[in-house]
Amino acid sequence: MMFCDTNPSVLSWASEPVKIPYFNPVKNKQTIYVPDFLIEYLDKNKHNHKELIEIKPRNQTLLEKTRSQRNKVAWVINQAKWEAAESWCKQYGILFRILGENELFHTGRSK
Repeated sequence: MMFCDTNPSVLSWASEPVKIPYFNPVKNKQTIYVPDFLIEYLDKNKHNHKELIEIKPRNQTLLEKTRSQRNKVAWVINQAKWEAAESWCKQYGILFRILGENELFHTGRSK
């Protein structure tokens, strides 16, 4: 959030701004998914972009990283949420992106 507030390329941002309906395959019912952020920004060529962003730990985003039963269930639910988000974003010309700890804590420096 501090990055969004202080980056001059970020035109606007909001936390949990949209509600996307999706079918939860674990509970076997229709429900709502609320992604973490919507960010509008200018790229280096001054082109405007919007991204809907979900922040999740890696152990809930990659099937091979899910060790616990709880994380496996979360992975299944997340797949349904993210499929709905992709579809919703496509409708509005928005990019959907999932960020994990690797992307959040990347400093841009080589080690």
